[in-house]
Amino acid sequence: MRLSQSVKPISYLKQNTAKAIKEVQANLSPMIITQNGEAKAVLIDVALYEQDQESLAMLKMIAQSKQAYAAGNVKTAKKSFSDTRKNIKAAQD
Repeated sequence: MRLSQSVKPISYLKQNTAKAIKEVQANLSPMIITQNGEAKAVLIDVALYEQDQESLAMLKMIAQSKQAYAAGNVKTAKKSFSDTRKNIKAAQD
């Protein structure tokens, strides 16, 4: 479904809440809710929302990694594994 076809006024949502939820789930496409002709909210399937949140978290981790690398806060894989082994051994003792 095209995004332009999934723009609905808030009155539609008020009168057809169950139908709107079924549409969002069936089409796997968000519904834009307008109020006074302006986009105000988005109705989205929960699975898509969770997927989006996971994607955003991954992008945030990548950005943080790039910043750490640029700042010189890096170590070799060999050093990382060595530190991990030490931490595991210390936790077992």
